[in-house]
Amino acid sequence: MSAEQVGAINPRVESNGERREHREPRLQESFAATPPLQLKIAQRPVRNRVQRLLDLADSLLRETELLARDKAFTEEANRLQALSLSAGIDFYDEVRRFETGLIRLALDQTRGHQAQAAKLLHIKPSTLNSKIKLFGIEY
Repeated sequence: MSAEQVGAINPRVESNGERREHREPRLQESFAATPPLQLKIAQRPVRNRVQRLLDLADSLLRETELLARDKAFTEEANRLQALSLSAGIDFYDEVRRFETGLIRLALDQTRGHQAQAAKLLHIKPSTLNSKIKLFGIEY
């Protein structure tokens, strides 16, 4: 018990001689005198304008990269539809062109990091490196 609680309990002698403990109202008043607890709601820290601007620029850059990739795939799809089947299609030339496009896209996405590009393409880094040399891909 705290000292305040001990001081609040006073023995009282009744008229018949029996002792009885009595709690003073002071104890209850002391609880009432304390201010009620206030919950403080955690507020988000205010981010400065420069950080928000950097985040926005990063977001716009990622969106631009996505749009450029979508455009490249759309152009490739349109070119494949324009192929003349009557003249014939050189399968190996088309596969080579397709692989070259995928490899360039992966290297652009990973900013030239071959190991990450190989992981993105689900091939071994040595395979990617040999195809880069074989096709003469510059990045």
